[in-house]
Amino acid sequence: MKPHRLDGVSLTFGLLFLLIAIWWAVSQVVTLHLPALGWTVAGGLILFGVVGLLGAINSGRRDQPPIPAAEPVKVPSTPGDLPPEVHASIVQELLENPGARFEKEHPDADRQSEK
Repeated sequence: MKPHRLDGVSLTFGLLFLLIAIWWAVSQVVTLHLPALGWTVAGGLILFGVVGLLGAINSGRRDQPPIPAAEPVKVPSTPGDLPPEVHASIVQELLENPGARFEKEHPDADRQSEK
């Protein structure tokens, strides 16, 4: 049997039906006289409970078709079979400002052009 989530509506109606059945059983012991309408309501509630039970039993018999497993995604290799770290560093170099990079690598080049 598979566990399922709690259904608040079904729980509420189940508890309501249980309370009415207990009230009816106590009234049989205490000998409260029910009018004809009381018997009709009790019979209707019993019928409602039986229909609910049959619905719950039948819903458990329907098996969900298994969900097919997704095929593994084929990851394309990086261009030129470079490791991802090398590829990432090349992309980072292309995105940087080449002028600032040149000044950082050659700080004295600016002084030589002024002479």
